[in-house]
Amino acid sequence: MNSHLDRLLTRRPELAECRPDIEKAFQALEASFRRGGKLLLCGNGGSAADCEHWSGELLKGFASKRPLPARFRDALPPQLFENLQGGLPAIPLPSFVSLNTAFANDVSADLAFAQLVWALGSPGDVLVAISTSGNAANVCSAVEAAKAKEIVTIGMTGRGGGRLSTLVDIAIRVPADIVYEIQEGHEAIYHCLCLMIEDAMFADEG
Repeated sequence: MNSHLDRLLTRRPELAECRPDIEKAFQALEASFRRGGKLLLCGNGGSAADCEHWSGELLKGFASKRPLPARFRDALPPQLFENLQGGLPAIPLPSFVSLNTAFANDVSADLAFAQLVWALGSPGDVLVAISTSGNAANVCSAVEAAKAKEIVTIGMTGRGGGRLSTLVDIAIRVPADIVYEIQEGHEAIYHCLCLMIEDAMFADEG
């Protein structure tokens, strides 16, 4: 798994200071997936798009096709066995449009992600909370709900870290201050994490 991280830091040496926290994030994600846990993701705007992007890389093959284990050959029709891919449960919370808009209208927009974490999360799951400033109120509230449910929390933010970095178990702070540069760092990091997780979880399948 370190080979992917080494390559990332060769391409993006400014992210070297994030290495210990990237490694901690990988360990938390792998441990959760191996226990049957799931990943919840939340963020606003471009970070909401990152939630969708990240989940898409985990729900199907990313750098490899992740063929199904042979034990499923007789349980599935050939077309399904040959074409379905190994996936990991990753849920982008911004995609719950009806819940998010209803909760914003009926209760509070700042608590919509927290409601989803409360409804969907279980002890041992992981929440990734993405905020370039680290101060998005709805993202921070989601972390507070997650911690009450014994969900491991990972924050992805910028250099300053904001309030988010004080709440989470693991804070990955991209050393940048401009929003789009922080987002570029986030994408590079979660792609690397997807490669690391894919190797760890699927190398022996097929």
